[in-house]
Amino acid sequence: MTDMDTFTDRLNPDMCVVTAEAGGERAGCLVGFASQCSMRPVRFVVWLSKVNRTYEVARAAEFLAVHLLTPEQSGLAALFGGETGDRVDKFARTRWREGHGGAPVLEDAYAWCVGRVEQRIDGGDHVGFVLDPVRSGARGEPDGRPLLRLADALSIEPGHPVD
Repeated sequence: MTDMDTFTDRLNPDMCVVTAEAGGERAGCLVGFASQCSMRPVRFVVWLSKVNRTYEVARAAEFLAVHLLTPEQSGLAALFGGETGDRVDKFARTRWREGHGGAPVLEDAYAWCVGRVEQRIDGGDHVGFVLDPVRSGARGEPDGRPLLRLADALSIEPGHPVD
């Protein structure tokens, strides 16, 4: 265990599914590194692993969709976190529609946002995609349900190794 592990092992971030479309290809993955990063103008950043197929598609995408899930949606989380688009068409296994700019929007997500990619930031083994939100939606009204967290997704074996 490194010194940093004593800090990061205590984190329990929200998880989200990020989807992209470019050149006729769709991809999506479960992400644990995402946050609002500016208030004025509103910006949101998602960090994608360079070894992930979604990263390859997102590099050419103009828009990305970010989806919030609840713990009850663990099946959707497992699909996008435990399968790789190199072998499986994840979109054939879930309900989705084409959103703004062609970004795939998952119909069963608790809430979603489509953002224009404003900037890409190399952070090491992940690249941050800074998004300018252009459309968002949700299923029903806010009801105080907790979001899917890292602790809820620990049993999902990643579709791609970390390194």
